[in-house]
Amino acid sequence: MSTARIQPTVTAACVLSSTIKHRFGLTSLHLPTNHSAAFRRQRIKRNLTVSMSVTSALDPLEICVKASVTVPDKLGDCPFCQRVLLTLEEKNLPYDMKFVDLGNKPEWFLKLNAEGKVPVIKFEENWVSDSDVITQALEEKFPDPPLAIPPEKASVGSKIFSTFIGFLKSQDPGDGTEQALLDELSAFNDHIKENGPFINGEKVSAADLALGPKLYHLEIALGHYKNWLIPESLPYVKSYMKEIFSRDSFVNTRALPEDVIAGWRPKVMG
Repeated sequence: MSTARIQPTVTAACVLSSTIKHRFGLTSLHLPTNHSAAFRRQRIKRNLTVSMSVTSALDPLEICVKASVTVPDKLGDCPFCQRVLLTLEEKNLPYDMKFVDLGNKPEWFLKLNAEGKVPVIKFEENWVSDSDVITQALEEKFPDPPLAIPPEKASVGSKIFSTFIGFLKSQDPGDGTEQALLDELSAFNDHIKENGPFINGEKVSAADLALGPKLYHLEIALGHYKNWLIPESLPYVKSYMKEIFSRDSFVNTRALPEDVIAGWRPKVMG
């Protein structure tokens, strides 16, 4: 198994919720010692409300993700994997990535996840799949900082990804797939204009972490296969993408453009 260890540096005593400690059955915790250059820039302080203080950190959560098809031992192009990784990053949780070659799934992976899908994360002794389920569980187990979003805003931008795929696969310029995508992007542009800079206002939320990776794929795939760019008439979409893509959490978890291009090639070429 290929493993990349991500462990944020803890510089001060952190507070651990007794509820979380009970759920995970933790009786002793150990301070990570991996001071990687990537995390020297972002010292992380956890602010979990509690009844007990300890000078320690959670053990890394194990997560299986898609492996790159262009560079060995690198993260691949799955937007659903990135969604979960973004959640871990934004919540300042340490994690270990295990890269899975989805073109040749190893036996160890199929034993823990018979469906053979990623992402899969280990909670206690159980492996849990599906990015919706995983991110909800992370929000419940690690509520700070909060990423939950009001129900009325949870579906904002939710149709962009499907219309992007329809346009990407289309071979007929007049079939309406481009306009369908533009309609969804225009509605999103209006929402960000009135509510931004993020979907839920001033702070990033779970909805942004779900949509951001999909917009990243949209930008790269449509730019490569159709020479298509977000129109200048949608400035709030463009500023939103710039804001999301520049976050440390996104930079740390984004796929290589070459992997995104390779990942969409079968759908484009048929």
